[in-house]
Amino acid sequence: MPVRIVIGAQWGDEGKGKIVDLLSADAQYVVRYQGGANAGHTLKFDNTTIVLHLIPSGLFNGNSKCIIGNGVVIDPIALVEELEEVQEHDVDLEGRLFISSSAHLILPYHKVLDKVKEKSRGSDAIGTTGRGIGPAYVSKVSRIGIRMDDLLDENALNSKIRKNLKDINVALENVYGEDPLDADKMIEELKPAIEKVKPFVCNTSQKLHQALIDGESILLEGAQGSLLDVDHGTYPYVTSSCPTAGGACTGSGIPPLAVTHAMGITKAYCTRVGNGPFPTELDDEYGETLRKNGQEFGATTGRPRRCGWLDLVALKYAVQLNGMNELALTKLDVLDDFDEIKVCTEYELDGKTSRVFPLDTENVEKATPVYKAFEGWKSSTRDISNFEDLPEKAKNYISFIEDYTGVKFNIISTGPKRSETIVR
Repeated sequence: MPVRIVIGAQWGDEGKGKIVDLLSADAQYVVRYQGGANAGHTLKFDNTTIVLHLIPSGLFNGNSKCIIGNGVVIDPIALVEELEEVQEHDVDLEGRLFISSSAHLILPYHKVLDKVKEKSRGSDAIGTTGRGIGPAYVSKVSRIGIRMDDLLDENALNSKIRKNLKDINVALENVYGEDPLDADKMIEELKPAIEKVKPFVCNTSQKLHQALIDGESILLEGAQGSLLDVDHGTYPYVTSSCPTAGGACTGSGIPPLAVTHAMGITKAYCTRVGNGPFPTELDDEYGETLRKNGQEFGATTGRPRRCGWLDLVALKYAVQLNGMNELALTKLDVLDDFDEIKVCTEYELDGKTSRVFPLDTENVEKATPVYKAFEGWKSSTRDISNFEDLPEKAKNYISFIEDYTGVKFNIISTGPKRSETIVR
């Protein structure tokens, strides 16, 4: 049975939630493998809209078991809020949701550190969500992190929090000029959330290994996108984890040779949240039209997204980096009203053109996009569920992207709802 990774092929916000929701109908397991509550995956079905931040997007379509993997950093208070919201939609989580005992916690001191560090950077701020993601990963790799299995031993948990907070308070007072945090207050505030989360904690990697033995279908869901990968993205303007295919294996416990499909999700144009280079960004009426038509505001923060034309140099890089053997195109309908649509096919850098995505951020910032222009189709693609029914000019646009990347689009989304989808 297939093991499919769903990967953002841009800077995140590509519409992965909808695609995972669609594919989960045929999956026995859906696994979130990295990131934290800084990601928001919006699902729209029937008359319901729900935004998931930590729980896998496969919860509402079919009966798949949902796993929050070891590569995720979990804010227990935020998770409980999400659990309660899901349960309001009459979803029974017992026997369906499992949380890796090896996943690390985001604690209140991580959020404080995130905000004071961003503030101290001034004009060089990364543009984080302030939800403690980066500092939690710092704790993890510094080997002072607190994991989900620590929730099962109250005395050990309290001891670790106090020990960490002792050092953190020194930094808060003497480096950042902030008030120290109270360990007793923090522990007391965490207790209700911990009690609600503990029943879901287990050895999830063993569950997945057994699923592989049993030939069950597994869907691995990433957050953010390939160009935000801490190793392969536009560093330092990246997230603190690996949204790429390699991160799916380390963040879930699935061995690489078990993976059969790597599906990249790309919008029909580009967006980015936060700071960092964005070669095709449009600071004009075209960018504003993309933002308005695409409702490009962060699902987690509400921040307006930066918008621009589709960057095929960056997309090809993501395809190669992840070994993508299938693609999904989202928000095609956002381009319906444009007279002309452009795609970047090359970068001009230091007087030379190239189709290679630079690995150093400085050169990405200096790159000037070279565009190919397409005549717009000027007709609605909303509600179209058959590829042959698309306008001819839209099909030509899609075919050009496929030829450039060497990968076909198996799914084309023509709107936010499940029904507004072409499956080829």
